[in-house]
Amino acid sequence: MLASKKLGTDFHQSEKQTLFRFSALYILLTIIIISVFSFIYFELQKDLMLQQQKSTLQKYSKELIENLKQLHKNFDKTQIYPRSDKFESAIFDNEKKLIFSTTKTKLRLDKILYLENETIHLVNIPESYYLGARYIIVKVKDDKQWLEQTKKEIIIFGIITFLFMLTIGYILLRLFLKPMRDAITLLDEFIKDTTHELNTPVSTIVSNIEMIDRSSLDEKLLKKIDRIDIGAKTISNIYQDLTYLTLGNKIISNNEDIDIEQLVLERVQYFTSLALAKKIKICTNIIQNTILYADKFKISKLLDNLLSNAIKYNKVGGEIVVSVENKKISVEDTGIGIAKDNISKIQERYKRCNKSSGGFGIGLNIVSTIAKEYNLKIDITSKENIGTKVSISW
Repeated sequence: MLASKKLGTDFHQSEKQTLFRFSALYILLTIIIISVFSFIYFELQKDLMLQQQKSTLQKYSKELIENLKQLHKNFDKTQIYPRSDKFESAIFDNEKKLIFSTTKTKLRLDKILYLENETIHLVNIPESYYLGARYIIVKVKDDKQWLEQTKKEIIIFGIITFLFMLTIGYILLRLFLKPMRDAITLLDEFIKDTTHELNTPVSTIVSNIEMIDRSSLDEKLLKKIDRIDIGAKTISNIYQDLTYLTLGNKIISNNEDIDIEQLVLERVQYFTSLALAKKIKICTNIIQNTILYADKFKISKLLDNLLSNAIKYNKVGGEIVVSVENKKISVEDTGIGIAKDNISKIQERYKRCNKSSGGFGIGLNIVSTIAKEYNLKIDITSKENIGTKVSISW
């Protein structure tokens, strides 16, 4: 029931949650169906037992009526109403008032044959009103043999049916999920192929722009070069995100002591041109430098996504402050902010709280994935139309 290849751990988790919900609903419906059929089978077995006992009760009833008839013909004060050790009985008149009874339990006259209080009852109406008797009830104890047998059969058939339905459900899920798996695999391969094809031209553009002597260019040409630089870096950042998205769990970490101040300054410098395109000012506030033992590429990727988001969701003419203090990095912007209800969900894969701007909704998920690998703590505080602050501490 698991997809073969996916675009990332979060998509895999989302699929598992969907399958769990579907499976829970399917199992619940299966249990309800089995319960309904078990109840119907139980009632049928009870009716069958009552029909089997009916002949015995009718014989007892005729015996009682015959004794009552004889008492009616030869009645005197010394005689008593007929009774038997084999069954209990009761006699009612035409108005359903009790005349005589050998039982203390409450009796019903609305059914002819029924099981109640572990006792089988038969209501009979004599041909004549012997001693005023209109209704004759005879009752015997239920031996419960049929009940124990029925319970065993229901449990056995219930388990077999449940396992059968689970097997059918599993097969159906695999059939239903196959097109989705194929589509995801195809998309996965497409992204891998696309990112591979993007790598060489994007790297060439970025490296050649960096080698251009800007001092020899006039202002108009310099603006054009800057626009090319911004576009190339944007594509490069998307390429790196997609690469990490598809290969993140396969990338071998080369952990080392990272100078966070130096790395922050490098990444800020890289994103300066992108920030200037929106007239955003990036400030660095190095309160206290720190060292982090981790993979430099992954921590760079983490910082890149924080800076990229701070630029994407910032206002024109806004500001970004990148702070470094003891074992903590913070990126704070003056952007559109995040609604309170969405803060807990913002790290989910493909989650976009503002669909009018931004990328694919994978940036903070990549940050979260890298943070989990190195036991880094993420703290997000945000207010709508004021700004967002993301802190990474260890």
